[in-house]
This record gives sequence, structure tokens and C-alpha cells, in this order.
Amino acid sequence: MYSHDTFGLGHLRRCRTIAHALVERFKGIHVLIISGSQIAGAFDFRARVDFVKVPSVIKLYNGEYASIVDHIDIQETLTLRKSMILNAAKSYRPQILIVDKEPMGVHGELEPTLSYLKQQGTTLVLGLREVMDAPHLLRQEWAKRDMLAKIDHFFDDIWIYGPENFWNPLTGLDLPASWQKRMYWTGYLRRNLPTAPRTSLGAGIPPDALLLTVGGGGDGAQMMRQVLSAYEHDRSLQQPAILALGPFMNNDEREEIKHRASALPHVYFIDFDNNFETVIEDSAAVVSMGGYNTFCEIISLDKRALLVPRVTPREEQLIRSRRAAELGLVDMIHPDDADNAGLMAAALHRLATRPLPSTCGADAMLNGLERICDWLQMRVQQF
Repeated sequence: MYSHDTFGLGHLRRCRTIAHALVERFKGIHVLIISGSQIAGAFDFRARVDFVKVPSVIKLYNGEYASIVDHIDIQETLTLRKSMILNAAKSYRPQILIVDKEPMGVHGELEPTLSYLKQQGTTLVLGLREVMDAPHLLRQEWAKRDMLAKIDHFFDDIWIYGPENFWNPLTGLDLPASWQKRMYWTGYLRRNLPTAPRTSLGAGIPPDALLLTVGGGGDGAQMMRQVLSAYEHDRSLQQPAILALGPFMNNDEREEIKHRASALPHVYFIDFDNNFETVIEDSAAVVSMGGYNTFCEIISLDKRALLVPRVTPREEQLIRSRRAAELGLVDMIHPDDADNAGLMAAALHRLATRPLPSTCGADAMLNGLERICDWLQMRVQQF
């Protein structure tokens, strides 16, 4: 499995979830995840799931990449990543390669590996989120790199990690007719509670609190500020709230938010928990930006939720949040409206009485891991 991981935690967490489902279903399978995540080692991996850590890069808002360490040249970093990925493939000799979201990898780093594995007869799978971006933005991004032709050449199957009636991530693209036979809608990836003993969040933090989560936290400070402003504006908001800051929030923003939270009697904060499903399970409701993994956790664990999506530079979270709200699964407030402390406070008050996702058909959407395993069962018979 290839997970480019230039920003946040989403790609690695999705790969890890799939890998764990595969080794649980198939006792003879081994999975190797290639990841650029800075904190891949902070997660627990099941037996027969391993990872190779390649040097980390970060994608800037202008679309360019930079090395995590300032004095290291980005081209040197990309050359090293490309070599490590290819060497891993040659040593591991996989029967299947699953590529998460970025078809050719960072700056095309995956193309030599795809060419090599295609010659070896490896089954090549591209896995896409159910929402990639607004159609016009994805079309522009992929046209620059002739991405449709490259996907058509390399990949045997295209998985879409969502139900077909939720959203089509390839809407608006001029797809080759042959793609219809290759596209496989999995459904959402159900999240279960870890079997490891649960750990306390910290002294004095009450159960059944409102949980604010911004994933990795690299772009989540604004949502945290909006919720804090609502609590400062409306003192009748007395439900305890936990702010999960994430490992990638910068220090200045982290200290600002901790300072404001410390002044409020019902607001607490944590930095990071590598078994975040347990934190969500113990919460009464969730406020989130609407990233893919958190959305899967919300509907898997049947939690009331308010989504405040990011709207730039991608519209992925906005599209997912609007569609989920249309289906009654969550509430949503646009970030421009969330800047109004009164409107945000009202949205938080409404959370306590909104329907649970399970009353709106969420469970029927969560068959992704089963369908992926069924696909592999059919493939195994061909090897």
C-alpha cells in the first residue's frame, strides 16, 4: 500500500484501517504500507502489517512541495523517496499494490514503481475518497499531468471508498468507457473500537463531553477559535467540551487556543491520541471539519455531529458536509457563518437534539471493508 502523506493523518489512517481488515480476514496475507507520515510510528499496527517510512514532505497551499527540514533540498528528498519506494517494491514483490488517492505519487515519484510492478504482473489498484474535490478543480489539476491517460494505462481497478449514491468523485471528467468495468464502489470504511485497554483522557475531563476534532490539526485552528468564541459569547453553553488539537497544529496557534480554553470553566484540551476512536466513543457529540476518516468514525460510532468544513484550497470537505447534511446524517454550518459567535452557539445548542446517524441509514453505508475483502477473495483465486 502506498500512502503519500504530505499533510495530516487521513491517508495513513485509511491505509491502516484497510490493512487491519485484510489481515483479520486472510490469515496468510502480509501488508506493507509505504508512508511519508511524520508520525507513522506513533500508531499501533497489527501482526503482519508493517510500514516503511520515506522522508517526509509537505504540500503547501500553492500546490508546491517542500521538505520538512528547511535546509534539505526538495529535489534530493523526492529522489530519495522515489528510490526507496522502488527498492521496497523490488524486495517485497507484492501481488497487489493499493495506491491511496494520489495516482502517480508526489511529483510522479510512483511512476517507476508502477511501471516495474506492471511488468511483473502485479495487480494495481487506485483507491479514491468518495469526494476528491470540486469537479472543475480536479479536472484542472489532473489535466496538467495527463492523469486520466496515466490511470487508464497503469491501474487494473479503481476503488471508491464510499457508497455509489453518496457522491461520484469523478463527476465532470471525460472518462474512458473502459473505466466502468474497473470502478468498484466499496462503501464507507467502518471504524471499530480498538481491543487495547482504554486510557483516561486526563484528570478532571468529564465523560460525555462535546468533542472538537480537527484531524492532524495543521489547518484546524480557525474552527477551534469559532467554537471558543461561541462559548465566550453564550454563557448558557455549559456542556463540557474537549478540544483535540492534533499533532500538526503550529505552536503559536496551540498556545493561543490553550490560553483561551483555560479561561473557560467547561472547556478542556488534549494534544493527540493514537486510538482516537475511543475518544469519539466516549463523547456525547462531535464538532469536526468533515474529513474522510472523522466522518467514517462519526457514522460508525453513531454520534451526533456538526461539521464546519474547510473550503480552500480544496472543496472536498464542503461537498461531503453538504451532502451528508442533505441526507440527515449530520448538521453543517458554513465557516463564514461560524465566524458569527451567536450562530455558532445556536448550532452547538441544536446538537443535543438532532437525530442520530443510525436513524438516517448510516449503517447501510458502512460495508467498505467487507467489500474490499470480498474483492480480494475473488482475486486470490486468480493467483
